[in-house]
Amino acid sequence: MRTPIPFLKGHGTENDFVIVPDPENALDLPPAAVAALCDRRAGIGGDGVLHVVRSAAHPEAKPMAAVAEWFMDYRNGDGSVAEMCGNGVRVFARYLKHAGHVGEGDLAIATRAGVKTVHIAKDGDITVGMGRARLPEGEVTVSVGEHSWAARNVNMGNPHAVAFVDDLAQAGNLYDPPPFSPAAAYPEGVNVEFVVDRGPRHVAMRVHERGSGETRSCGTGACAVAVAAARRDGADPAVTGTPATYTVDLPGGRLVITERPDGEIEMTGPAVIVAEGEIDGEWLENALR
Repeated sequence: MRTPIPFLKGHGTENDFVIVPDPENALDLPPAAVAALCDRRAGIGGDGVLHVVRSAAHPEAKPMAAVAEWFMDYRNGDGSVAEMCGNGVRVFARYLKHAGHVGEGDLAIATRAGVKTVHIAKDGDITVGMGRARLPEGEVTVSVGEHSWAARNVNMGNPHAVAFVDDLAQAGNLYDPPPFSPAAAYPEGVNVEFVVDRGPRHVAMRVHERGSGETRSCGTGACAVAVAAARRDGADPAVTGTPATYTVDLPGGRLVITERPDGEIEMTGPAVIVAEGEIDGEWLENALR
C-alpha cells in the first residue's frame, strides 16, 4: 500500500468523484480507504469513488464483460457500495476518453445496475441510457422537521423518494437522512429528492444521497424526478406515446432527461476531469489504522 496510487478528480454538474484507475482489480479499497479519500478536509474530497476496473477482472462484472469492457465499481463517500450513479457514469466515460481507452461515439459501461449505454458527443456533453424506472406501489412519506410530504417511490437501479414542495428551503440542511415511512419501503435506505417547479417541463431539485449527504447533483435522482413529474403532469410516455423531456436544475448545474414511450430514459449533461496525481501510499496506509 506504500506505493503511490494514481488518481484523478472529476465532476458531473458538481457531483464530484475521486477516480482510481485499476484495470486489473489489483487494489484493495475497503470502506475506510474510500471514506478517507472522500474526506474533504483530510483527504482528496469527493461524493464518491469511481474504481475503474476491466469487467473481466471483477467477479461482479464478469458476466457483463462480453458486452462492456469496463466496470464502474462505484462507492459512496462513506465507503458503502452503490448500485449506480448517473453523474458517475458520465465522469467515468469522460475518464475513459481522457485516458485514450475510448473515443467519441457510443460505448457500454458495466454497473451493478446492469450495462449502461453511453454516447460521448463532439460538443462535450455525455448522454447515458439509464434504463427503465420501476415504480413500486404503496404510499411513501418523507419528513423534515415539522413538515411531511407524500413522495413518489421511483427505482432507477437505486431507490428514490421524490417529494414536490413549495420551496427548496423546506428541505432543511440535508446533513442527515430525511426520515421516511414506512420503513419497509426502503430497507437499505433511500435517496430523497425535494422538487419545485420552474416552468413547463422544467423543475429544480435538492437531494440527500444515501451514504453521501446533500450533493450538488444526482443523475439517477434527476431521472427519478423527471419520471415522477411526468406522472404527476399526466405526461407518462407509455400512455401518451410521446417522449417526455424535462430540464432539471440542480445546485451544480443542469441535466436534460428524456423518457421514451418504451420506458427507456436518457440523461444528458457535462462531465469534466479537473486534476490528476498520486495518492501517497503511506498516508492511505496510516488512514486505515
